[in-house]
Amino acid sequence: MQRQAGFTLIELMITMVVLAIIAAIAIPSYTDYIRRGKIPEATSGLQAMKTKMEQYFQDNRNYPTNGTPCVIQPNNPAADQIQVPQLTYFTMGCSTTNQTYTVTATANAGTDLEGVVYSINQSNARQTAVASGSPITKHGYAPGTVNCWVSRKPNLC
Repeated sequence: MQRQAGFTLIELMITMVVLAIIAAIAIPSYTDYIRRGKIPEATSGLQAMKTKMEQYFQDNRNYPTNGTPCVIQPNNPAADQIQVPQLTYFTMGCSTTNQTYTVTATANAGTDLEGVVYSINQSNARQTAVASGSPITKHGYAPGTVNCWVSRKPNLC
């Protein structure tokens, strides 16, 4: 009598259950990894803007105080403006007075970081604000403001 080659139905079902368990663990971890990979775009952009702001201050002894102190690339800045890098997942902005500035990186709408705003000021004070009700709160990030740049959930720096 010849023996049939192949897998039994129970072996295939056990394999499917094991794959489903692995996928249930791996997919959320991978999406969080991708989300965290977008954050350095904001923090490096803020560091670059901090350097530009300080250079402007060194040259002029005050920060730009016109109505729009920052202009987004590829637009050319006027003499009393600072050029802000154009980012993929964040929008850069700034506000200034003669002796102070705040530079922000706001997550673009429709991204998986929507509702997150990173900022830095002339005192090198870093903040992360997570909007209440934003989609990111469903992924373990708590709403509110933290005095550092949050890089992973639950609002850890």
